[in-house]
Amino acid sequence: MCATVLQDLKNLHQPPGFNSTILSNCLHNPSLRYCSSSPMMDFDEIFKFTIVAAHLCNESKNPNCVESFPKVDLRNRPSIAPLYLSFDFFWKYCPLSIMSIDFSNNSMKGGFPTQVFYCSQIQSLDLSINAFSGDIPIQTFSSLTNLTFLNLSYNCFSESKLSDSQFFKRFNSSSFLHSGALLDPKKFTAKAVVLLVCFPILVIFMVISLVWLCFQRPDFLPSKLQRGTTFTPAILKAATDGFSDKNLVGMSDVVHIYKGMLRDGTEVKIEMYWDDISRDSYRRFVEECKILSKLHHKNLVRVLGWCKSRKFRALVTEWTREENVEMWLSGSGPPWNHRVKVLMGIVECMRYMQKEWPEIDYELDTSSILLSDNTEPLISRFKVGDHNNNETKIHKFGVFVLELILDKKFDGGDAELVRYMRTLNAADLVQMIDERIEVTEANFHQVKQALSLGLMCVDQSNSEKPSLSMILNTVARAYKTCLFRPIK
Repeated sequence: MCATVLQDLKNLHQPPGFNSTILSNCLHNPSLRYCSSSPMMDFDEIFKFTIVAAHLCNESKNPNCVESFPKVDLRNRPSIAPLYLSFDFFWKYCPLSIMSIDFSNNSMKGGFPTQVFYCSQIQSLDLSINAFSGDIPIQTFSSLTNLTFLNLSYNCFSESKLSDSQFFKRFNSSSFLHSGALLDPKKFTAKAVVLLVCFPILVIFMVISLVWLCFQRPDFLPSKLQRGTTFTPAILKAATDGFSDKNLVGMSDVVHIYKGMLRDGTEVKIEMYWDDISRDSYRRFVEECKILSKLHHKNLVRVLGWCKSRKFRALVTEWTREENVEMWLSGSGPPWNHRVKVLMGIVECMRYMQKEWPEIDYELDTSSILLSDNTEPLISRFKVGDHNNNETKIHKFGVFVLELILDKKFDGGDAELVRYMRTLNAADLVQMIDERIEVTEANFHQVKQALSLGLMCVDQSNSEKPSLSMILNTVARAYKTCLFRPIK
C-alpha cells in the first residue's frame, strides 16, 4: 500500500477539468479547507491531497470511500502510519467530515504530531502506545472545541501543568496514563526523598569546599575575596608543581629558592626559609612583608606577599633574571651609556624611597642589584626599621659608582686611597678606569665627573656629602647626553 500511494503521487496527473471542478466545489461549499487557501489555490497540491485522501479512506476501512470520510484509523499499522502522518498537504486540507483520528500502537517517535490540529472539528483523538516526546502543545489544543475523547497514554511527553488548563479539565487521568505529562506520585516521592537527602549533602559539600578555598586555595576565589598578599602552602605547592626539583633554582641549609607560576600566570620567585623562629620574630617578618608589598617602583623588585606554615616561612617576589650588576660588569663589559642608564635607575629609585619610604634601608652592592631584560636595575634587598640616615645611603651609592666605573670591589673606608685618587692627573685617572668603557673625548668629561661624584660620596673626611638632588642632576645630565647616542 505504501508503494501504491507513493507511485500514484508520482505518476498520476490532474484530469481535464480538475481546476474547474475544484472551483465549482468551492462555489457550492466554500467551507472546504482548500477553498480558503491563500494567497491563491495550489491545484497541484490539492490534487495530491485527493490522491492521499482516497488511499487513506480505504486504509481506514471507511465504507463508500470518497473525498469525505468520517475517520482516520491507522492503529496497529506501524509500517504506514508515519507515512500518512508526513503528508502535510493532506492535513492542511483535512476533510471536514473526519471526526475520529486513531494513530495508536505504532511506536512512532518525535514531537507531538501537530498536523492533526488542522482537523479542528474532530471529536476523538487517540495517540496512545507510541514514543512521542517533548512538550504537549496545551494552548493549541484549545482549537479542538469538539474534542470529547483524548488518549495520550503510554508516551514520553514532558511533565506539563495540565491541571492548570481549562481545556484538559474535561478529561480524567486515564487519558494520560504513563504519558509522562502527569506528575507520578511515586516518582515525586522518590524525587522528594532524593532532594531532602542530597540537598543538605550538597550544601555541606559546598560549605566545606568554600572553607577549603578560603583557607587553602583562595586564588580560586574572585579577586575581591582573595587575601591579597597572603599565600598558603597549597598555593605555593601548586605554583611550583609540588616543589619539584625542576623549579628549584637555588638552595642552602636555611633557604630554598623556587621559580613558580601563580594561577593568574604571574611568574614568581619563592624564597622558602626552613629556620625555626619565635612568634615575635614571625610577627616582625609579617609586618615587614606588609610594608614591603606596598613598594611600587620600576627599579624595585616587587614583593608580592608571604606565607607561613608549621615547617617554613616564605617570601614571594616577582620573578627576575638572576644576573646582577657584578656579573654583568665582569661578563659583557658594558659600554658607558649602559652604565649611565643603570645609574639613572638607581638614583630615581633612591629619590622615591627617600620621599615615600625613608624608614626602609636597602643594599646598593653590585651583587644585590639585579638587571631586568631591558637592562633596568632592580634593588632587591630591603630592611625595615633600620633608620639609616641619608649620608649612609649616599655613601653606599658612592661605593656603587666607583665599582661601576673601576670594575673592582672598593671598600670605601680607606681615606688614604680617596686622597690618593684625588692627586692623580687626568692621564693617571684614565688608567684606573675600566678599559672596556672605551673612554673617548666625547664621554671623558662625563666619566670623570661621575668618578668625582663617587669619590665625594665616599670621602669620610668631607663633612658635607653631596645631596641626593645634586646627585640626581649630575646623573640626569649624563643620561640625557647618552640619549643622543642609542643604547645598544
